[in-house]
Amino acid sequence: MPETVRGPVADLGATLMHEHVFGLSPEILWSWPDIPEGWEEETRVREAAGKLDALKAEGVDTIVDLTVAGLGRHVPAVRRVAELTSVNIVAATGLYTYDALPPYFANRGPGSLFGGPDRLAEFFVRDIREGIGRTGVKAAMLKCASDHLGMTKGCERVFRAVAAAHLETGTPITTHSHSASKGGLEQQRLLAALGVDLSRVVIGHAGDSTDLAYLEELIANGSYLGMDRFGIETISSFEDRVAVVAATCERGHAATMVLGHDSYCFNDRFDADVVRRRHPNYHLLHISCDVLPELRKRGVTDGQIHQMLVDNPRRIFA
Repeated sequence: MPETVRGPVADLGATLMHEHVFGLSPEILWSWPDIPEGWEEETRVREAAGKLDALKAEGVDTIVDLTVAGLGRHVPAVRRVAELTSVNIVAATGLYTYDALPPYFANRGPGSLFGGPDRLAEFFVRDIREGIGRTGVKAAMLKCASDHLGMTKGCERVFRAVAAAHLETGTPITTHSHSASKGGLEQQRLLAALGVDLSRVVIGHAGDSTDLAYLEELIANGSYLGMDRFGIETISSFEDRVAVVAATCERGHAATMVLGHDSYCFNDRFDADVVRRRHPNYHLLHISCDVLPELRKRGVTDGQIHQMLVDNPRRIFA
């Protein structure tokens, strides 16, 4: 059974595959706890639970929280949110960087200043098998990233560690990719060379692309497409994002796509008022209230929507 923050569940139901509960800046919060956009845990926990309850009312049962090290992961607070909402939250492990590793890892491991073994995979496996920190919350997804810089040395170390943890535990992988440079293909090549079955991989942010040939190539290589930034319209417009999903369904590929917003319940890295002005649709209800009705208008069937929201996530976590 898939692991969630509350423990194993029999069925995840309708699932948004790329979301975040909290993104925090620990050193900022430790140093300047009185900043206006700061962290009052119980307030933020209750806000997040309320947002997830509203999502549940729209028919979504589960979110996959892809906040890993490097994005301000704080699992004790996420566990508290899970206690207050009926929405399942799936936790992830991995490390988020586009280039350099955090010094803890950069100064240890192959090719580093002090050398020694690479402990990244060890940490990831611990999160999956024993739980994250002292929370007992077990991760059920691995995450790695590369962006416009390509597969830097730091990124490659994370991908290698994620592949090793995947091969040891069977945990599925999702990526952050840079669609403009067709970065998902480079990610697939490396993961395949490391022995990963690409059908166990979601190429995240594939929905940023309008290049159907690129998306078809990712599909042909065996991976799922993360259509997972609905609401972030500075990268790709609502019209383009919906059109790409509809066209991909029309080509018979509904079984390869998963949906999400890449949204946060609370994120101290951005000014919330500015985000609301620039990205008014960047919230957890956008897919349910806006995207799915528009997809239906364009001929996407309820069966295809069920595939993207229910069947595909179920297969990924099987």
